[in-house]
Amino acid sequence: MIRRTLTVLAIILLVATPVAAQLDQLLRGLSSPSSSGLGDAKIVSGLKEALEIGTKNAVNLTGRPNGYFGNAAIKILMPEKLKTLESGLRAVGYGPQVDEFILSMNSAAEQAAPAARQIFGDAITGMTFDDATKILHGSDTAATDYFKDKTADKLSTAFRPTVERAMNEVGVTRQYNALMGQAKAVPFFRAESYDLNQYVVGKSLDGLFHVVGEEERKIRTNPTARVTDLLKDVFGSTGKR
Repeated sequence: MIRRTLTVLAIILLVATPVAAQLDQLLRGLSSPSSSGLGDAKIVSGLKEALEIGTKNAVNLTGRPNGYFGNAAIKILMPEKLKTLESGLRAVGYGPQVDEFILSMNSAAEQAAPAARQIFGDAITGMTFDDATKILHGSDTAATDYFKDKTADKLSTAFRPTVERAMNEVGVTRQYNALMGQAKAVPFFRAESYDLNQYVVGKSLDGLFHVVGEEERKIRTNPTARVTDLLKDVFGSTGKR
């Protein structure tokens, strides 16, 4: 009797397993992006196009006069470690020189920003379908977060020479050295070595990614920002209208 029962159970399991597998496959199909009528290639193309448009806009917005300096959200200010110096210099009448120094740092970032265009393009080209589907159904800045995670180190390395060159051209280093010389007039101030180049590189990239995120958010949440049919199809399918 026991042997017969085990045989029946085995037969049931053999029959049920393919059915369960088919049901699982059906559920997966219903939850996949392609079930909405979007093919894999279209999803990837849509995400890449969104990033191309977003990064192009971001570079154009930051890589122009007052692109950083005129945007309160990304304006490069005096480094935190030099705030005491800034306060002291302003107190003894060197406010205009401090303002000129801050303007120079922002000008360097504005000149360096266009150098990110090619690096952005290379990173976009390498996006996979899995990356695209996660980004499509992620947060309003999922693409920017992915992009930052994948390219921040490379961007920083490639960005630094451009920033250094731009800083020399607009006189940031000269301004900094002049301020440090004037700092001798500030009581109790002790000069410290500071990697000003790396500070401006970091703030430049922070500002650039901030603007990229704003551009991505527009495409996801504002239908009028979807300037191509492909963007309308792909981002319209997420239900964020």
